[in-house]
Amino acid sequence: MRISSLFLRRAVACMACAAAVSGGPRVLAQTAPVPGIAAAGKVVVGGVVPDEATRSAILARVREVYGADLVVDQLGIDRLAAPPNWAQQVRSVIDPGLRQVSQGQLRIAGNVVEISGSVQSEAVRKQLLGQIAAQLNNPTYAVRDGLRIGANSQQLLDAAVANRTIAFEVGNATLTSAGTKVLDDLVPVLRQFPGRRFEIVGHTDDSGARESNLALSAARAEAVKAYLAARGIPPGDIVTSGAGPDRPIAPNATADGRSRNRRIEFRVLA
Repeated sequence: MRISSLFLRRAVACMACAAAVSGGPRVLAQTAPVPGIAAAGKVVVGGVVPDEATRSAILARVREVYGADLVVDQLGIDRLAAPPNWAQQVRSVIDPGLRQVSQGQLRIAGNVVEISGSVQSEAVRKQLLGQIAAQLNNPTYAVRDGLRIGANSQQLLDAAVANRTIAFEVGNATLTSAGTKVLDDLVPVLRQFPGRRFEIVGHTDDSGARESNLALSAARAEAVKAYLAARGIPPGDIVTSGAGPDRPIAPNATADGRSRNRRIEFRVLA
C-alpha cells in the first residue's frame, strides 16, 4: 500500500522538503542554505498527495512559513493512503521554529515523525521536540530525535569517523582490532573539547528481530563508551543509546546498504 509521507531536509547545499515512500509519491520543497529556512531562494513544492484538500493545505502552510513569493507549486495528486487528518498534522509540524535547525531533516512518514540536524543548544533541542509533540497532540504519532548540538564540534566528530567503520565481531558487542583503531584515532579529537557531553548511538540493519537489534545496538554503544573511558575520556561526559534498525541511512535491500546501516553515531550534546 502506498502511503503519504513528507520530508523537510536542510543539507549543506540546500534546504529541501520532500515526501516519498519506496515506489511511491514525493513532495519536494527546496531553498538555499542561509540563516533561517526561508531567508533566500525559491521553495519548490512538487510530487503527489492523496487529494486536492491535502494539496491545498500543505501549499498554504508552506506559503505561510516560507512566504508566498518564494513558493513554486509543482504538487500533484495521486491515489494514496494516509492516516486520518494527516494534512492537518503535517501543517502543524511545518512551523517557523524549524528555522533553528541547520543541515537537518524533518521526515513525516505516515504517523512517524523524525527530525535531525544541528541546533545551537540543548535548550533549543528540547524546545523543538516538545513543540513537535505538542503540535501533533496525538498518541498515535511517534517522534524520533536525531538532533545534535553545535555544528563545529559535530563536524569534527563526523570527519573523524567519515567513511570508516567501528567494527564489531559478528552478532555481538566485541570490538575488532579495526574498530579499536578507529576509536584510537578518535580519542585526540574528543580531547579537543573537554567538558562537552556527547551521545554514542548504536545502529543495526533490519536483519533479524527488531528487539534483538535494539539490544545489540545499545550493547555496542556501551562497548564504545567503555573503550573510550579506558583511554581517558570521562565516562560522565558520555551517554549511550541503541536505535537498532529504526534510523537507516541506506536501503536494507542490498549488502552495501545493510553494511552502511550497521554503524556507530556520535552526537555532541552540550
